[in-house]
Amino acid sequence: MARKKRSAEPMGVESLLRVFRKSRKPLGFGELLKLLGLPNRQRKELDEALDILVRDGRLIRMRDAYGLADNMQIITGELEVQRSGVGFVLPEDSRRKDVFVSSKDLGDARHGDKVAVALLPKRGGRNPEGRVVRVLERRTEIYAVRILDVRGKGYWLAQATDPKLGFHLLLTAEDVDIAPQKNDIVLARIGERLEEHLWAGTMVAMLGTETDLAVQEQLVKFNHHVPTVFPETVLEQAAALPERPAEEDFGGRRDLRDLPLVTIDGATAKDFDDAVCVRETSKGFTLWVAIADVAHYVPPFTPLDEEARERGNSYYFPKSVEPMFPERLSNGLCSLNPSEPRLAMAAEMEFSRDGKMTGASFHAIVMQSHARLTYEQVHQALEERNPQVLRDLEPLLPMLEQAESLARILKKRRHGRGSLDFDLPDPEILLDVRGEAVDIQSRTRHFSHQIIEEFMIAANEAVAEFLTKKDVPMLYRIHDTPDPEKLRGLFEVLGRTELAVRLPKKGEPAEPEMLQTLLAAARDTEMEFLVNRLLLRSQMQAKYSPDNIGHFGLASKCYAHFTSPIRRYADLELHRALKNALSGRGPKVSHKQLKTLGDALSIRERRAMAAEREILKRVTVMFLMDRVGEEFSGVVSSLTDFGFWVELADVMADGMVRLSSLSDDYYTFFPERHELIGRRTGRTFRLGQHVQVVLEEVSLSRLEITLVLAPEKEEEKKARKSRKGKKEKRD
Repeated sequence: MARKKRSAEPMGVESLLRVFRKSRKPLGFGELLKLLGLPNRQRKELDEALDILVRDGRLIRMRDAYGLADNMQIITGELEVQRSGVGFVLPEDSRRKDVFVSSKDLGDARHGDKVAVALLPKRGGRNPEGRVVRVLERRTEIYAVRILDVRGKGYWLAQATDPKLGFHLLLTAEDVDIAPQKNDIVLARIGERLEEHLWAGTMVAMLGTETDLAVQEQLVKFNHHVPTVFPETVLEQAAALPERPAEEDFGGRRDLRDLPLVTIDGATAKDFDDAVCVRETSKGFTLWVAIADVAHYVPPFTPLDEEARERGNSYYFPKSVEPMFPERLSNGLCSLNPSEPRLAMAAEMEFSRDGKMTGASFHAIVMQSHARLTYEQVHQALEERNPQVLRDLEPLLPMLEQAESLARILKKRRHGRGSLDFDLPDPEILLDVRGEAVDIQSRTRHFSHQIIEEFMIAANEAVAEFLTKKDVPMLYRIHDTPDPEKLRGLFEVLGRTELAVRLPKKGEPAEPEMLQTLLAAARDTEMEFLVNRLLLRSQMQAKYSPDNIGHFGLASKCYAHFTSPIRRYADLELHRALKNALSGRGPKVSHKQLKTLGDALSIRERRAMAAEREILKRVTVMFLMDRVGEEFSGVVSSLTDFGFWVELADVMADGMVRLSSLSDDYYTFFPERHELIGRRTGRTFRLGQHVQVVLEEVSLSRLEITLVLAPEKEEEKKARKSRKGKKEKRD
């Protein structure tokens, strides 16, 4: 008798999971049909069951198979989506590499979400690859969005203002008084998904018109989760503080009110947290650096402290500042205003004539600033010798001249040990009386800026070395050695130039002194831009850690942040460690606690930097809106296989020239040489090359500046053809 054909088992998610556990390897769709004994008519049923398990995070969808999540390595972290649509998960465990996630593997995760990502089989890239299996925590459900169109009564079509969030929303209004027009910015709560890139949403607040700088600042703060309001408990604690130090606070402190300490800051600065004084001695110099004693007024675990820790640092924008502490402290009690007694922590450092630190001591002091000086004032006095300024600063002039002498000696010594100084422009947004941007220029820098920088570096090193010798747990400011692959790429480019003799021999480490020599050799040559940019791109990001590996960029073996406790929480933590070391009292913080704190503060710092970069980009785009069609000089700042970026000389902006706009030839990208070369003409675009471009378009929604090459002049064509002819002759 013929055997009866076995009927397929009713298929469910549990039977699916049993098959995966039994197989002990990832399974493809065809394999599952076979193992489950399912006919083709049940393909859809299997597909639906697999989707359920993937959505629940119990299975991981791979390229051509499914894997059991329990058997795969799961990493949790924050998702950072790039403009291209791909993402990287920044692991909570900082020892791990960032995990690459392709756009098809992001699922419903959005930029900034905390996610669980499953590692996929190793690919060829530098980072491990993964797939988001679960959104653990939404960064936010409310987004700043731009109104694209009014869609009938009570409906608006909008788009997220963050270019990394590639979705649209169909909005209704929560409040009948909210009636935005096209290009207005509103806050909206996201609802259910309507289509792949379309979500429902509800408007909850109106910010204003897109081209208002104040509105742009608000949306950047919102998109980057920059805190803008202090909790009531924090304001109450700040309000309870005195307006000025009381006499009883002076007890046990060294009285330095007669020492001519001065603050030197920008003309628009409102808070002054560091003051300096220099005196020449028979053996060299004595330098005092006094820093506002914020720790005296902010005990640990109080509302002020908890909020400052959460903020991590202050956030700076063209029209506003979101401070780490309320103004009662930052602009009042902890601001070293002239002629006002203030509590401070002081580093007193002795230097030899050649700038070597021969001794250092640290004190809790009471001080009184003898003057609020600006960088421009000091520049006019010391370098321009302006008669009027010299008269105004006459009582302080000898001290300032000694400060200049010491700063020059310290700078020379720092360079001698290999400290890197990149000659890069610092953009400054100039506002008119209405608070609108009227220009973007390179910030003027004088040696007066350098005086303060050298003294702050010296104080930071002195405190770090003191606490290290005392074996006090602390947060160091560390900067790891450069990315070896990026350095190797730079050396390969320079190996074909006259700078080849400056490169390390094969197998030799790239020490700071060698890189500094390379920077110096490239200065004022056509290679300067290329060397500066590629060397800068090879640098690791500085961060906070309880483990001291030194600071590569400063060529410092022991470095920490001490000089800005009013705007950086790491400095406040260091002040507490210093005060405990000096008094012999106070609890020691564990290594684990410091590691957690350091990682969190490093993340906050990156958030501040990203927000400040974005507002600069937005202001730049708005500033260029009425200059479309103008011609600019620029320099090629980066290249890719679809075009190159040009940094404009006049307005501190950079835009893209797409290869699709070049109709004279087909171009090939040579990444190892940082060059684009025309196949027929031999026309070359390389990093650092000067070009003339025309501003074709700016887009505030995409944060893009589009450029095209200006028509090539006849003499330029002739010169290029001549170079090509000579090259062909040589070949």
